[in-house]
Amino acid sequence: MHTSAALDRIQPSATLAMTARAAELRAEGVDVIGLGAGEPDFDTPDFVKEAAIEAIRAGKTKYTAVDGTPELKAAIRAKFKRDNGLEYATNQITTNVGGKHTLFNAMVATLNPGDEVIVPAPYWVSYPDVVQFCGGKPVVVKAGPEQQYKLKPEQLDAAITPKTKWLILNSPSNPTGAAYSAGELKALGEVLERHPHVWVFADDMYEHIVYDGFEFATIAQVCPSLFERTLTVNGCSKAYAMTGWRIGFAGGPAWLIKAMAKLQSQSTSNPCSVAQAAAVAALTGDQSFLKSRAAAFQKRRDLVVGRLNAISGITCPTPEGAFYVYPAFPELIGKKTPKGAVIDSDAAMVGYLLDEARVAAVHGDAFGLSPAMRISYATSETLLTEACDRIEKACGALS
Repeated sequence: MHTSAALDRIQPSATLAMTARAAELRAEGVDVIGLGAGEPDFDTPDFVKEAAIEAIRAGKTKYTAVDGTPELKAAIRAKFKRDNGLEYATNQITTNVGGKHTLFNAMVATLNPGDEVIVPAPYWVSYPDVVQFCGGKPVVVKAGPEQQYKLKPEQLDAAITPKTKWLILNSPSNPTGAAYSAGELKALGEVLERHPHVWVFADDMYEHIVYDGFEFATIAQVCPSLFERTLTVNGCSKAYAMTGWRIGFAGGPAWLIKAMAKLQSQSTSNPCSVAQAAAVAALTGDQSFLKSRAAAFQKRRDLVVGRLNAISGITCPTPEGAFYVYPAFPELIGKKTPKGAVIDSDAAMVGYLLDEARVAAVHGDAFGLSPAMRISYATSETLLTEACDRIEKACGALS
């Protein structure tokens, strides 16, 4: 018995692997500061927890409709209208087991072997792998620090071919935190208007985590002509600190939503009934805590960006959102560690930081743009300060 060709086309998640490695070291008593995890350190709000407890007591522990309860779909419709000015009917809403599941359902439901999907890099690690699992071809377009990690309209236009089926657009971005303004989205939309066969997977998971007065926008909102060929994706994981609850959702054309439900009916079936009840509370309850949490993240961002840019050989653009920075370090490649090992890749650099500085980050190669690393600053300012001290010392020891 051998594994399938589809499975052989993909790799395990590098971000989850680094998080697991850091946890193993801590379990062994090693003082590791984990900056690899893509989840907030804040707790799920109490009112969301209480809604889940009440749902259990009320017996909401049975199967639900395959892609979400009517109550949750209503809450998602209201969220899209309130936050994004997008109006969807109930049959245009899907609820899934996290945003990764939404991606998987959409790609499996639409891709045929040889179909192309444009993936700007740096990208979230799952995008190209899910495309490859489906037999599709990820067309990676690199957007480096010199362009603030954002895809330019002319790059998009050059990447589109008759085989292009989707553009995946993540804003604010995991792994860079870069976010597209309404004007930048409109410029990309003007390119897409000339190519009506290309669809947009708009991953807005970090919508509420933005800084410096940045006004979030999503592409179907600023380009109404693209509404019928955009899947607008979001979830409860990041803004509401509900990563483990596994609730993602999307709004899109009814035929696509129906196709995704068909697939889900033969895979996971419904998302957890209790988590769905909690998500209703999250989306319809008091939203004021979102701004205070974003303000806390902004203080951490400023701390980390300032410290990293002060280290010789590291360049770290200031992100507009999310809770990641993506420092590049081409000048450090080729240097030697105190033990004589050569830093010949960003994987080597991340390994050096883990082994010598006891700081866990994720190498840039996993996100499609090297040499760099992703650092999550979703932890306390005390730990971030200590981590930056360690990184600075480790970099200073290179020769």
